Amino acid sequence: MSKIALIFGISGQDGAYLAKLLLGKGYKVHGTSRDAEMATFSSLNRLGIKSQIKFHSVALNDFRSTSKVLEEVSPDEIYNLAGQSSVGLSFEQPLETLESIANATINILEAIRFINCKCKFYNASSSECFGDTGKYPANEETPFRPKSPYGIAKASAYWQVANYRESYGLFACSGIMFNHESILRPTRFVTRKICQSAAKIALGKESLLKLGNLTIKRDWGWAPEYVEAMWQMLQGKEAEDYVIATGQIYGLNDFVKEAFSTFNLDWEKYVVIKDSLKRPSEIISGYGSPKKANTKLNWNAKTFMPEIAKIMAKEEFNLLKENNY
Repeated sequence: MSKIALIFGISGQDGAYLAKLLLGKGYKVHGTSRDAEMATFSSLNRLGIKSQIKFHSVALNDFRSTSKVLEEVSPDEIYNLAGQSSVGLSFEQPLETLESIANATINILEAIRFINCKCKFYNASSSECFGDTGKYPANEETPFRPKSPYGIAKASAYWQVANYRESYGLFACSGIMFNHESILRPTRFVTRKICQSAAKIALGKESLLKLGNLTIKRDWGWAPEYVEAMWQMLQGKEAEDYVIATGQIYGLNDFVKEAFSTFNLDWEKYVVIKDSLKRPSEIISGYGSPKKANTKLNWNAKTFMPEIAKIMAKEEFNLLKENNY
């Protein structure tokens, strides 16, 4: 019989790629949105898989709504990818960020326990929990020192998952994901903004790209590969938490350079630094060690930042031309 997967947050980048992966493995895939009848699910449409998914309207801040969908679907695997996903926006909406991540996670865990759901649970955690990693890559033993409301919310959800695993014996684990990109990122994310602007400048539709802090360094991976790690984490006999990263670090200026070089453009001629775009608190350096995932999951990143920036820039260019921008 086909396994049944329930994806909270299916409309986002990771939810869409994960749904495609699971469908390819023969799963029956269910996904949620606050209002499934009104949601466009544009990422699922872009991947051509929307018609293959069963949708449910769920408010994750409401326990009854959450437990109801679990009883109705009776999933073998649950993936929690929901919640406010922007670090920058979390400074403007700290309470909504905390509620959509931490409160939602506790509701799902309680619903699993309350209805005695015999399922495996994956929680999307974040490298933002670590804060600055400094000179050394973070691993599963690195202490959390979050520097944003988003990171604080993700850290809270991480410890909730660990507590339910240890207290109630749930198969519940967290993937501590470092940055992972694709064309399905919302345009408010800086990587998508950079690639879109490079493509627009190449087409003669824009002349400048405004950015904040170019000195930050990140570990950037490719989103379709990262959802494979999520799935692999639920295939083992024991629930464990994993850092998912490439193990390579690059500056944001390197990302900009690669995106613009796709079109033989000198990025320094087009980029303007605006202090208003800088965050109140910023992680200067963030990268991770995927050694545990390499060894125990046999998962390895295959696509790294220079190629990612060029892929995204080319896809932005083609998308703009398709839409006669």
